[in-house]
Amino acid sequence: MSDSLIPNNNENAFRAVVAIIENARENAFRAVNRELITMYGDIGEYVSRRVEESGWGKSVVGEFSDFIQRRYTGIKGFSPSNIWRMKQFYETYRDNEKLATLSRELTWSHNL
Repeated sequence: MSDSLIPNNNENAFRAVVAIIENARENAFRAVNRELITMYGDIGEYVSRRVEESGWGKSVVGEFSDFIQRRYTGIKGFSPSNIWRMKQFYETYRDNEKLATLSRELTWSHNL
């Protein structure tokens, strides 16, 4: 059905509903971003502590990556280099209160 066949009052109503849908999608993307950033920070913190307390190094992080890839085939993005990046992310920003607050509000994925 073309836009010219929709009565004007219905078009406005339809646009209102689409705005609700778009708003919900935006909120969902933000929520996912917040959770991912939290997860990356939590994993980075865990690995950082294990490096300090238990001497984790490249081989253990490699084993951890292999463990995830073998046992949890649906989980992606946990290569050894990505795990080290999570550690670096945590160590870089752990004391930055402004960034911790800002990271919860990042919206870059709304364009996905």
